[in-house]
Amino acid sequence: MPCNETRNSSVSSESEAKQLDARGLFCPEPVMMLHNKIADIAVGDELEVLATDPSTQRDIPKFCNFLGHELVSQEVQDDLYMFRIRKG
Repeated sequence: MPCNETRNSSVSSESEAKQLDARGLFCPEPVMMLHNKIADIAVGDELEVLATDPSTQRDIPKFCNFLGHELVSQEVQDDLYMFRIRKG
């Protein structure tokens, strides 16, 4: 299961966006990996999730809502689903 630990971004000068690469994985794996990865970041930090499973369009927003995280953005490009989540 590939998972890139960090990636530079414009989130802020004090923090860096983390990235979870869940491409090629299917339900429930992307959300299970998200649950583990978000536990490793500080409150207020952001996590970018890349996925190819269409069910993540439903599951990740529900995950955020249920656990009190902010879904900052959600985009679709072809078969790639991208989410930016701020830990609550």
